[in-house]
Amino acid sequence: MKILTRLQYGGSCHIPAVPDTAALSVRGVSFLYHGASEETLSAVDLDVSPGERVALVGPNGAGKSTLLKLVLGLEQHTRGTISVYGNPAHTCLHRVSIVPQRSSVDWRFPVTVRQVVMMGRYVHLGWFKRPDGEDRDRVETALEMMEIGHLGDRQVGELSGGQQQRVMLARSLAHDADLMLMDEPLNHVDISTQELIFHTLERLTAAGKAAIVSTHDLGILSVHFSRAVFLDHRVIADGPVREVLTPQTIAEAYGFEFHKDYPEGTSNDRLAH
Repeated sequence: MKILTRLQYGGSCHIPAVPDTAALSVRGVSFLYHGASEETLSAVDLDVSPGERVALVGPNGAGKSTLLKLVLGLEQHTRGTISVYGNPAHTCLHRVSIVPQRSSVDWRFPVTVRQVVMMGRYVHLGWFKRPDGEDRDRVETALEMMEIGHLGDRQVGELSGGQQQRVMLARSLAHDADLMLMDEPLNHVDISTQELIFHTLERLTAAGKAAIVSTHDLGILSVHFSRAVFLDHRVIADGPVREVLTPQTIAEAYGFEFHKDYPEGTSNDRLAH
């Protein structure tokens, strides 16, 4: 659970949001891993407004997870700026939550479902304050929203992949962040969990919160998102799904070419499957 505790023990932050600013603003951000010869991210610009549900799309190694880590302060960008609601991102971790990739979590760690979800409250509590009744109520509400209230006392390592992903989302709900980041949340989960995730995201963004979801599944874009950002070390395309989900964009982002005799008039939906 080290990735979770690193994110949560930041202490509470009470810096107010700057009025009429983006939920997330990324300006000219570049990043080079130590020892690497090429940048993982190069001059990335991105704005996400409150209420938006944005798909972050690209091949493995494109920099999607790295970008989310930079927003969270888990890595330090080499150039550029990142702001959350008008303030430097590192000062406002209370406004940002993460559903990490399941592979990044040590599920053998001896902790219960309820304890993991309570981690979502730690950023508000700081180092020394103990959870109170309000914190416990938020945890129980998050468990019920994810339909895992009956699993509260179970060890997280005993759960199925879909149940573990529901725990991670419940933890983000307990956090009550204004900007939710989700890194490949649909990998290896059942259909009912996928639908619950999307239903929850729709409800949160309708209430004014912002969500960025990293995904490889092009087929879900037009159904569950109004905007897609194609990333391959740099922003390849950014805009309404129907406009950016094109053969040209897909080819550029994923590094292949369509045959010239590919049937004309093929729909974006067909290309996405």
